Amino acid sequence: MRNEVRQWILRGEPFQMNGNGSVAGFPAILGHLIEQRGLPAGDQLEGFLRPRLRDIGDPFEIVDMQPAVERVLRAVDAGEQVCIFGDYDVDGVSSVAVMRRMLKAYGLDPRHFIPRRSSEGYGLSKAALERCMSEGAKPDLLIAVDCGTVSVDEIAGLRADGIDVIVVDHHEPGPRGRPDVVALVNPKCGGGPEYLCAAGVCFKLCHALLKTRPIEGFDLKSLLEFVTLATVADIVPMVGENRLMVRHGLKRLPGTLNPGLQALQKMVGMNGRATSMDIGFRIGPRLNAAGRMDVPEDALGILLTDCRRRALELAERLEGYNRRRQQHEARIRKEALEMLAQRDPDEPVIVLGSRDWHPGVVGIVASRLMRQFHKPTFIVAIDKDGVGKGSGRSVEGVSLVEAIDVSREHLVAGGGHEMAAGISVEESKMDAFRESFSRYVIEQTDPEARLPRLYLDAEIPLDQLSLDFLKDYELLQPFGNGNPQPIFMASGVHLCRSPMRLKNQHLRLQLRQGYHEVDAVFFGGGEQDLPDPPWDIAFTIDRNHFRGRTSLQMIIQDVRAAEGRSGTPV
Repeated sequence: MRNEVRQWILRGEPFQMNGNGSVAGFPAILGHLIEQRGLPAGDQLEGFLRPRLRDIGDPFEIVDMQPAVERVLRAVDAGEQVCIFGDYDVDGVSSVAVMRRMLKAYGLDPRHFIPRRSSEGYGLSKAALERCMSEGAKPDLLIAVDCGTVSVDEIAGLRADGIDVIVVDHHEPGPRGRPDVVALVNPKCGGGPEYLCAAGVCFKLCHALLKTRPIEGFDLKSLLEFVTLATVADIVPMVGENRLMVRHGLKRLPGTLNPGLQALQKMVGMNGRATSMDIGFRIGPRLNAAGRMDVPEDALGILLTDCRRRALELAERLEGYNRRRQQHEARIRKEALEMLAQRDPDEPVIVLGSRDWHPGVVGIVASRLMRQFHKPTFIVAIDKDGVGKGSGRSVEGVSLVEAIDVSREHLVAGGGHEMAAGISVEESKMDAFRESFSRYVIEQTDPEARLPRLYLDAEIPLDQLSLDFLKDYELLQPFGNGNPQPIFMASGVHLCRSPMRLKNQHLRLQLRQGYHEVDAVFFGGGEQDLPDPPWDIAFTIDRNHFRGRTSLQMIIQDVRAAEGRSGTPV
């Protein structure tokens, strides 16, 4: 099966590097990007580029925030038994860390629980609740974070046992309506910013608690470090309050007092500066690796520990889990590609499964294959009983939630977000699900829309790239979903020497355009059949710190044979 060749499309009008800025008061490149992205003008633009914490919204705008605050403070006053029930990914463990630190500041000593992915599954499952209740005293109050919105039956069971439940979540409501909870604090159910991650919703609850009953000396801003991890790792839109919280959280991370976050930054080689890329590609995968390897307690433990030695030990463990995850991922991806080679290359979806695949890694493989072939993808790990647990990733214009809904008859269960979702499916129903999924995609999209596209923000000569250029451009950070990192292009680029192969099929390149030479890295470039130079290159830029020296780094996104002109304007 071939890689899909992407069509390069240049957004808007060509950018003139030496022209005047298209937005008053800003350098030309920044003005061009601001105008191109349709960002607001005046004070609103200033608020986007330099967001202030004082502009964060009223937490009580979210439905059910008041009863949630009242119930938590009642537990504080009565010294009740409280359990925080979370999830095994970065958002889940960060949410638990936020709530635990807040409740401890009020004098409670809540216990916490994270389910195991392979044996207990996501959320308030029967198996997870049974273990939760067996491992400690029966709680008076259970606070479910990053889960619970659709757990109608499970919460009914807890209520029948005399346990009050507060749900603090961000997932879509289900067709069966509201569970029997004291409070369902979820912006998707009404009020507040709609696209917060779960840790962001927990932060809102903490804000509401402190507005109602302040704690002398407690700094709410200290929780932004956890919210930043979760917001970036969960790929929620980097706009509005998400952008505001992440912008300030990234500033705090290098100087954090949290031993676990110090140890993680040391482990991945961060040098006194944090970006969303550091979270998304370095810290986040290591925290997620613990959950994927069925030891989520270690990911939570490193966020909660106050001991530096313990934090360093846990960081070493997370590094080991991440290496194991990479090994599983490489094998599964290789086997999946071999399977794809036997299938019709014109199928609009990818649905593959095996009894030999690790369920904690299939989501990463699904994401890689989706990007490689530009097709909605589900990768399924099938257990010994013939029941598969699969993770899906989608492309623009295809909702996995809708696809699951129209394929329910072939599934045991399924749900999630439009772009990322999970399913349970019997091995015997895999082909039927694939056919149903394919029909949905064909009916919902036209062939043109299914072609992969690479959108370029501006064509820039390489001799214009400098640290001053980077300084202006960085005002748009943090980048993420809803505020993507700009992709630039350069035409007619030559190789100065043969590419240097690095580990994991990465390439280091020395490029020349005219008389100007520049170094670049191409992650995964060694896996591709590159055309003969000269090339047109699509790339992003970042700040690189190495041995005390700061430089602008080019990261290649795509290469094509030079055409002499930029892509098709849109």
